[in-house]
Amino acid sequence: MLRLLECYVLWAIGKLESKEEETLSQMEPKLRQVLKQQGDWREIVSRAMALPANMPDLIRAKWTETTLAPQQFAEMFVDANLVK
Repeated sequence: MLRLLECYVLWAIGKLESKEEETLSQMEPKLRQVLKQQGDWREIVSRAMALPANMPDLIRAKWTETTLAPQQFAEMFVDANLVK
C-alpha cells in the first residue's frame, strides 16, 4: 500500500511516470478485488484510505512549498500524512 500511496502523491503533483500509470491501470481489477473498492486506481486508493475529496489539492499545495525531488516529496508526504 505504501507504493500505491506514493504513486497517488506523484499523480497529484503531475510527476507520475506514464509507464507506472499504465501498470497501475492494469492492476485495477486486482486492486478492486483486494481492497473491495470500485473505480480507477486513484479512486480505489482514496476510498481505501478514506482520503478527503480535496486530497490532491492539499498535496499540490504542499508540493509548491518544497524543494525536494518528486519521489522524495512523495515519500515524505506519505510518511508524514498518510501512514500511521
